[in-house]
Amino acid sequence: MLRIFIASLLSAISLMAHADLLDTIKTRGFLIVGTLPDQPPFAIRNANRTFSGYDIDFAALIARKMGVKLKIQDLDPTDRIGTVKSGKIDVLVATFTKTLEREREVSCSLGYFVTSKKILSRKGRYKTAESLANARIGVSKGTTDEIISHKLYPKATIVTFPDMPEAAYALEQDRIDAMMDDEAALAGKLSQMRNRSLYEISDYSSATETFAIATKLGEKRLMNLINEALIEAEHNGEAVQIFNRWFGPQTSTPFLRTFRIQG
Repeated sequence: MLRIFIASLLSAISLMAHADLLDTIKTRGFLIVGTLPDQPPFAIRNANRTFSGYDIDFAALIARKMGVKLKIQDLDPTDRIGTVKSGKIDVLVATFTKTLEREREVSCSLGYFVTSKKILSRKGRYKTAESLANARIGVSKGTTDEIISHKLYPKATIVTFPDMPEAAYALEQDRIDAMMDDEAALAGKLSQMRNRSLYEISDYSSATETFAIATKLGEKRLMNLINEALIEAEHNGEAVQIFNRWFGPQTSTPFLRTFRIQG
């Protein structure tokens, strides 16, 4: 009996040693996904305390692939990487731009959205990128927008905000001259502005960015499953359906899909 008990104990210890985050999620029965609230059409906080949006649909797709329920955790934009590394969330689906620097801290999936970095400002005010040289530019703190704006416009006044809804409000109050964000996100902001006919998104862009889903470094099985889910969604048409649901011609944020999810 003692030998059997010891063997069982050693087996349990061995399983625990080899268990990874994917096993933990499946045992728990739900996936904790971090996202940015109030970032339409990627994530929208609904009146009934639920969330919807492009990112939410992809989070649901991954949870379904795992066979578990989905739990959404809203995040501060400045702490997206921290919440992944600390284990506060399992997966990050939050308009997270894939960069070499970030891939040293977290593991990034295949790109599930590609967009250009642009400017939202009063119509006719900033017709070229060069005209922004001395502007007051609003960005979300802790994002690639902050890094890019400082690099491109060293003489400009870069104003950081906790989130982009606050930046959009500051733009309407003329406390900033322009705001920088991804084109799709700017389209979402513009659709919600009270005097949106007075504003426009620039024709020029400062960069092209790819959004990725992030997990802790070393969680290879989890990341493989995420990438499999993304590729399957592209092949079976679900990825296009999700895109059209939030960016199709009949939406308030029409946007041309010029990318494919591919390995």
